[in-house]
Amino acid sequence: MTATVSPTYEQILRFCAEDPVERVFLEDVARRGFGRFSALAAEDDRLTALCHVGANIVPSGAGCGAFAEVAAHGGARMLIGEERAVAELWEEARDALPEPRDDRPGQPVYRLSEAPEPGETVLRPARLSDLELLVPACAAAHHEEIGIDPLRRDPDGFRWRTRQQIEDGRSWLWVEDGVIRFKAEASAWTPTAVQLQQVWTDPEARGLGYARRGLSDLCRLLLEQVPIVCLFARPENTRALRLYDSIGMTRALTYRSLIF
Repeated sequence: MTATVSPTYEQILRFCAEDPVERVFLEDVARRGFGRFSALAAEDDRLTALCHVGANIVPSGAGCGAFAEVAAHGGARMLIGEERAVAELWEEARDALPEPRDDRPGQPVYRLSEAPEPGETVLRPARLSDLELLVPACAAAHHEEIGIDPLRRDPDGFRWRTRQQIEDGRSWLWVEDGVIRFKAEASAWTPTAVQLQQVWTDPEARGLGYARRGLSDLCRLLLEQVPIVCLFARPENTRALRLYDSIGMTRALTYRSLIF
């Protein structure tokens, strides 16, 4: 098996630039100085594969089975990334990793580079004064997406992460009369792309078109700052898929997630 190497920052950025949507998370954590990376490099020092090991294991590129040993000792809660890369790593590392609680292949990754029609909302960046409203909403969105209630698993840590997203300017919401008509956060942000997560509307406000309007305005806002907005979804979440299609998003690739 090919030996892994510790990549330089410049090598990581060059690798991520080859596919800025698929690798948006990897580039974001590298730019922010988070986590640990292992890589495979060609003779010319160009990376052919890269893997981030932190709370999530995120492989990318060809030959990702080579990261089995580092993945086995990472203690991660999720293995996620481009479907083929995840499959290669999982086949090599599965005997050393826990049995996944859930395996989600075929998750479509959407991208958008042209601004949709205005949603005419009062969407705005979240403020710290919104924290008490956002924490349960973000927890509900996390529970719907992952199947785990973060306020039971790690309430202090989840509250801290929600606050950090607000302070980093990575959280937006549209709220009226105490009801969240739309909210979303950025899970990754690079000079090329922003990846959204936890697109969510209060259950009592669903089915009224608020999500489409809110997402349209958020994408318009972000596309003034970066060339691409992207996100991924569960394939069985047909309501979400219709939403993304409705504002002109197109499918770019597929992810696979194994949740431990």
